[in-house]
Amino acid sequence: MEAILKQFPDLSDNQILQFQKLQGLYEDWNAKINVISRKDIDELYTRHVLHSLGIAKIIEFRPGSKIMDVGTGGGFPGIPLAILFPEVDFYLIDVIAKKIKVVNEVAASLGLKNVKAEQKRAELVKHEFDFIVSRAVTNMPDFVKWVDDKVAKKQNHELANGILYLKGGDLTEELKDFPKATQYNLSDFFSDEFFETKKVVHLPLKYKK
Repeated sequence: MEAILKQFPDLSDNQILQFQKLQGLYEDWNAKINVISRKDIDELYTRHVLHSLGIAKIIEFRPGSKIMDVGTGGGFPGIPLAILFPEVDFYLIDVIAKKIKVVNEVAASLGLKNVKAEQKRAELVKHEFDFIVSRAVTNMPDFVKWVDDKVAKKQNHELANGILYLKGGDLTEELKDFPKATQYNLSDFFSDEFFETKKVVHLPLKYKK
């Protein structure tokens, strides 16, 4: 929590309370349904919450924006971003039903009115979004195939509509066919060694219909 408060000093009392509740909620749900590895639950705020909020170091989503989180797992990056941006609509999907159950229960416990979570494959989603976010659910070429027709035409941000992808390591090979992709090193924002090789990749996608 200290790192969250340091990086995001303008949180409201309610947002601080919501972030503080995450540890207990995920420990409780993890005991019933294993959505986070045992070693990571002790590092929840660094490896999951702060990592998710790395996207917020690249962009501040404007009120009314629509964001889809693909392969959300236990709710990352969608839940932390939904706390940070209460006036933005978040749609969280995963193919595993028990993970979506956890997401819905956590969102309800936090009183998040801006989160909708469903068990669904990305290819079957019919809506359009300003941005599609995710944490390394697959390689970028496959991910683009899943979501490249889900991007809204109207631009509401300085950053072009498209994908915001959290991933680590050397992405040269994976991104070789995407010259418009931009990599942002999270080590520029967060000092913990966990972030040494972690990045946010922004890939603009053109509206398709």
